[in-house]
Amino acid sequence: MTRLTGNALRLTVYIGENDTWHHKPLYSEIVHRAHAAGLAGASVFRGIEGFGASSLIHTSRLLSLSEDLPVAVVIVDTETRVREFLPQLGELVTEGLVTLDDCEVIRYVGRETNQGIAGRKGKKSL
Repeated sequence: MTRLTGNALRLTVYIGENDTWHHKPLYSEIVHRAHAAGLAGASVFRGIEGFGASSLIHTSRLLSLSEDLPVAVVIVDTETRVREFLPQLGELVTEGLVTLDDCEVIRYVGRETNQGIAGRKGKKSL
């Protein structure tokens, strides 16, 4: 497991929900590549409304425009590891926005690997 505390870099990729890479969702490909690269973690957030360089507003309020909502893929790791990952994004992201922000990791703790579903907080074990 990656140990991560202190100064870090946050990579955010803003793309459309319908963007694809070889017939798979682009956000999924980014997450799987980040995992394969050994990065500390990645999360995908689906927006409810937004617009980008095309100036077309996508919103969940209108059925006709709710098909391609904005998606943000957020990855946090050390600056070195994030910057080493950037060339892969250059290959994958042909439309969208990629940003980098300095951040500070206060706490990064995973679940124990030997705990099953029953061992999760709030669940009863039988």
